[in-house]
Amino acid sequence: MDKKPHISSKHVWLAVGAAVLIILLIVWLTVASLTGDTDVAAFILSPVLR
Repeated sequence: MDKKPHISSKHVWLAVGAAVLIILLIVWLTVASLTGDTDVAAFILSPVLR
């Protein structure tokens, strides 16, 4: 008999979540680069300082 190793659904969802986060990071950095606003610290602190 040929037994295949069972891939846990937890590992699949972890990989999907990591891929989504990487894609969101790439989109965020691309938009920031195209608009010329690459100062991430100012972007994060602007709502806090208002």
